[in-house]
Amino acid sequence: MFRKTQQIHLVGIGGSGMSGIAEVLLTLGYKVTGSDLQASD
Repeated sequence: MFRKTQQIHLVGIGGSGMSGIAEVLLTLGYKVTGSDLQASD
């Protein structure tokens, strides 16, 4: 009935909070994509 989520898209991924969450999710094996209004390194 329910599928395990494998990919997560984060809005505002360039910020320090969201990028940290993205790193944790990547470590857990998720595919992470994201978007932000400002470009970041």
